[in-house]
Formats: sequence, structure tokens, C-alpha cells
Amino acid sequence: MLAIAGGKGGVGKTTTTLGLSAALDIPVVAADADPDMPNLHALAGVGREPTLADIGAGPVETVAQSHPDESDVAVLPAPRIGITDDAIDRSLTRLAATDRPSIVDCPGGAGPDAATPLRRADAALVVTTLCAPALRDAAKTAAMARTLDTPVRGAVLTRTRSAPAAVTDLLDCPVVASIPSAEPPVLRDSDVRDAYRRLADDLAEGLL
Repeated sequence: MLAIAGGKGGVGKTTTTLGLSAALDIPVVAADADPDMPNLHALAGVGREPTLADIGAGPVETVAQSHPDESDVAVLPAPRIGITDDAIDRSLTRLAATDRPSIVDCPGGAGPDAATPLRRADAALVVTTLCAPALRDAAKTAAMARTLDTPVRGAVLTRTRSAPAAVTDLLDCPVVASIPSAEPPVLRDSDVRDAYRRLADDLAEGLL
């Protein structure tokens, strides 16, 4: 299980979750663990239910919805508001036990809701823009992941083609992708898709 984390909302976590899921050459589950700001289903173009909370003991394919444009990507929308962190943790534990690798869109920030999927993940990518507040919050997220013993495999910079060395120093991890700006729908832009494909090629070995 790979966590897509970040200190702020709106930095591109959901886009990265779907972009990377689509770029991998294996069947994956893209799951939303953020009930307060659920938008994975909307970006993927699937229904709001069933959700991550509906994962049971059976195959994940019986609950997850097929991405309309990416046959190898199954989507699990976020649970409804009011679900407890413990319940999300149980759902993520069941998801991790399935045969299909998963990429999880995490809540922003450094609170208990963001810690829950990071704690369950095998590794994390930290997503951020290059603005100073987002970078500071991303550094906090990376530190939290390490506190939870979740390796941070790298940083994904969005809305840029650059990879400043200072970001590597701040986040204490390599910049593994720079995703260029694009007009919506972002994931239909060829440069964006190429950037996620390069990321998938670089990270697929042993990452999921």
C-alpha cells in the first residue's frame, strides 16, 4: 500500500493518486481515505458509493468501481463523514490484505485522520507545490510519516517542471517527479500523463 500524502489540500494528491494508478502497468486500487474532502470519485468519474468502508473479506473487485477510462484501475471512494479513524483503519487493514496493490489518497495535514493511512502504508509519497506554506506543511507530513515508521520514497512536485535541490534538503527525500501545469482535465494532458508514466517506471519496482 502506497500513501499519497501532503500537508495541504489542493496540492495535487488526488490527481497524483489517479495519475500514478493509471500509469502503472498492473491492476491497482485507488482509494480515498479523506471523508472530509472526498474528491477521488469525482475526478475518476465514478459513483459516490460503495466506499472504502464497504471493503469486506471478499475480493476487493466486488466493492471497488472500475475507472471508466482505465481498465486496470479500481476506485474506492471515501467513507461518509462521521466515520471514525478506527473504522477507517480497519478498512485500510482489509484493503492491505487483498491481492491487489493499492494507492491511497490521504487527508491533508498532520492530524490523526492523516496519520491513520500513513500508519497502514508500506511507503509514502509526499505531494506539494513549490509555494512556501505548502512546502512547510509537506515537511511536517514527511516527518510524521517517519515517526510512524513509514518510509518516504520521495516528493512529487506539482504545477512545475523544476526540481529544486532545496526541496530535497527540506523534505529529506528525493524529488521523484515534477508534474507540469495543465488546464483541466489535467490527467488528459499528454505532458502530465508522460510525467506520471516516468514516475511509475521509476517507482514500480518494489514500491507497491
